[in-house]
Amino acid sequence: MKKSLVLIVVIIIAAIWGVNLYNGLVKSDETVSNTWANVESDYQRRADLIPNLVETVKGYAAHEKETFQAVVEARANATKIQLNVDDLTEENMKKFQAAQGELNSALSRLIAVSENYPELKANENFRDLQVQLEGTENRIKESRNKFNNAVKEYNVKVRKFPNNIVAGIMGFEKKAGFKAAEGSDQAPKVDFN
Repeated sequence: MKKSLVLIVVIIIAAIWGVNLYNGLVKSDETVSNTWANVESDYQRRADLIPNLVETVKGYAAHEKETFQAVVEARANATKIQLNVDDLTEENMKKFQAAQGELNSALSRLIAVSENYPELKANENFRDLQVQLEGTENRIKESRNKFNNAVKEYNVKVRKFPNNIVAGIMGFEKKAGFKAAEGSDQAPKVDFN
């Protein structure tokens, strides 16, 4: 009788322990999902601002068609890549970041074009769009940082013993976060000659 009572108590304690570990993993997984949704929302805000920015610049710089086309194509490519939170692998994150990097580059060229048109730079709509875009870029940076922190906490839980046993049994896998773009560790070379 005593042995079976001890065995029942041990089983109950092990079950409670396993449920607590599982619930902690679920909570961390949901935090990653929520922060990823915020990242996507901020990228969507940027994608939504771009057509207005392009149209405003077009009114002043109609002959810059290559630049406009590059922005439109980069936006299309960036919005085409949709990642589900369950697909956050290193490879998928690299593809997502590459598409967003192309869009950043195209936007930089568009803003550079505006430097050649003083009337455009003085246009209130253009200035407002630039401010909104700058604010959105800051939101994206903040969202990416929060996402990376959530992924780090989740990955620690998934890999830490004894959580890794429950995680392996229940199918919780390590997730990928954002990484710095290749070459961003090198300072840009500035040459005025």
